[in-house]
Amino acid sequence: MKANETKVDKFLATNETTFAIPVYQRNYDWTLFQCKQLLHDIIETGKNDKTNAHFIGSIVYVHDDVYTASGLTELTIIDGQQRLTTITLIYIALYRLAKELDNQMLVNRIQKTYLINEFAPEEENLKLKPTENNKEALRHILNSTDGEEFKGYSKIIENFDYFRSAINSENFEVIQRGLSKLIFVDIALDRQKDNPQRIFESLNSTGLELSQADLIRNYILMGLSRTNQDRIYKSYWEVIEKNAKDETLNKTRVSEFIRDYLTLKNKEIPNKGDVYAKFKEKYPTSTIDELELVLTELKSLVKYYNKLTNPKNEPDKLIRIQLEHINRLEINVAFPFLMKVYEDFSNDIIDKATFISVLSTVQSFTFRRFILGLPTNALNKIFMGLYDKVEPNNYLFSIQKSLLQRSGVQRFPRNTETINALKEKDVYNIKPKNRTYLLERLENFQNNEPVAIEGNSDITIEHIFPQNPDPKWKIELGADEYNLIKENYLNTIGNLTLSGNNGKLSNKPFLDKKVMNVDGKEQGYNFSRLWLNRDLKEKSKWDKTEIEERANTISERFIKIWEIPEIDIELEATNDEINIFDAEDPKHKKLEYAIFFNQKLEVTQVAKLYIEVFKQLFDLQPETFFTSEIGDRLSLTKTPEANGLRQAVPISETYFIEANIDNMGKFDRIKQALTIFGFEDELSIKYAD
Repeated sequence: MKANETKVDKFLATNETTFAIPVYQRNYDWTLFQCKQLLHDIIETGKNDKTNAHFIGSIVYVHDDVYTASGLTELTIIDGQQRLTTITLIYIALYRLAKELDNQMLVNRIQKTYLINEFAPEEENLKLKPTENNKEALRHILNSTDGEEFKGYSKIIENFDYFRSAINSENFEVIQRGLSKLIFVDIALDRQKDNPQRIFESLNSTGLELSQADLIRNYILMGLSRTNQDRIYKSYWEVIEKNAKDETLNKTRVSEFIRDYLTLKNKEIPNKGDVYAKFKEKYPTSTIDELELVLTELKSLVKYYNKLTNPKNEPDKLIRIQLEHINRLEINVAFPFLMKVYEDFSNDIIDKATFISVLSTVQSFTFRRFILGLPTNALNKIFMGLYDKVEPNNYLFSIQKSLLQRSGVQRFPRNTETINALKEKDVYNIKPKNRTYLLERLENFQNNEPVAIEGNSDITIEHIFPQNPDPKWKIELGADEYNLIKENYLNTIGNLTLSGNNGKLSNKPFLDKKVMNVDGKEQGYNFSRLWLNRDLKEKSKWDKTEIEERANTISERFIKIWEIPEIDIELEATNDEINIFDAEDPKHKKLEYAIFFNQKLEVTQVAKLYIEVFKQLFDLQPETFFTSEIGDRLSLTKTPEANGLRQAVPISETYFIEANIDNMGKFDRIKQALTIFGFEDELSIKYAD
């Protein structure tokens, strides 16, 4: 490795040299903010006669003694492409301005010194050789005239347009002086002596903002020959990048897709920041044949990931509806499992009816759990290993059996407890997406003319007994009933409906809300065509009894929509080791033992587990107690008497925490700490019989 301080203009002026951006590099993505900052620095440097240089970082490249067909030396840029590309755009803006000013000498100097290799064939004469999708954009701005539109979108076009508008006859000389003062550290690598991948990782760890997917792409492609790089990129990685994308938000999800793939393969969910490390661990550098086996599987599964993320791409209407429901519920945690089921359907291992039933079962399982408020983190492990439970000859049954056999906080809620929870749940103040999903599906069950609620501003959610009732409500109900409903029933499912006239119905008494019909327009419940308002037409009053009756009616419909599979199974034993996040309420329970960092702890009381966990965490990573909220939550102190601790217990020689809290409180603090430390999977417990 050789490192030298070099002027940017001298580097770009190197004769018969191409600066190639390899396909494994991330796309050019500098924002206008970064472009404005760079131009500002160049102008300020150009204005200041006392400043001889302005440092812009480093450019790292591999000199492989690679030559193009026309004999040009090709340097492979592995760090610095964003700055190098942006400076090239500034030179092109200067070049275009020089043409406007009819300064032919400046036109020739900029073009032949910084932009092209004069004696190379036109198809490969660009000094900067970006990735394929940017090459066309670069040629366009170099050769087109003002007013010619570029077909498609590129950051190169967007940023060039900014430089074109910002560089003018008044500042172009200052900008040229500023450019001539830019310096960088020129780091040349020799592939035979240096390890470009290791150096790249080191650069990333010091601030290069690359995603996990960027790192994996570099890891896969960097060590290959140029020919294999291009082939593997176009045959596999480009397909993965195109499909692993949220098309509505125009946001890449490659990192998330590979995380789901690794979850499926390893039966372990990598932390979001560890996806690259886990990928390297699972697939160490291997032959190109082994590499293609992995990429072939990724390429196959990404097609199904695309439809799970973008249901509109599924042509079958019935399947698409189920995918839209799953998408709205954001059941992304089930994607590792669902990708494989989707693949089985695509390969005719299961039929359409079975596939739809699996999708429906997943919804019922997750939404019933949501209604009960069961912990969502339990879903990670459930879906991580669910595909392994599939019996090819008994496909649907084996999946349903596996879900139904789970107990405790991993259980598939039965009808009775689901109904009881639904009647009492504050469904008005849940996440709006989930609230709309609930009411829309209740409304449209077995409805041949479904009503779209999401995104429909004409239909809103209404409280039958209003949030701010007209005084007549209190008179009609009496103070006791009025207060009872307001405190216990206001936001429950029995008191909520849909309306196209919420503003006009507002806070009026119930009978007024029923019969309202201003100017012959359908406004009150009596005129509504919605199923959710059908039973209200028959009511002459609205009190606790009516709300409970309506909740019963809705509950019956709920368990038909989100069905529980009707199969005979035996429950699994409940008294096994279980992750603390999946464990039941510890109230009035004793432990048999716990396992923390794979070490068995002989503790039978939650109080002792509490102390032991925090002792180990403090010993392992004491600084986190002072840089996160966990220290305050535990009342961490050196002076327990002065800080009012009622039951101080030591977790080190000098620090104490509060222990005068119940078992639920101790569990909550342990779980919060494990989440902050990133050790969610490190503590399991076993309750005593």
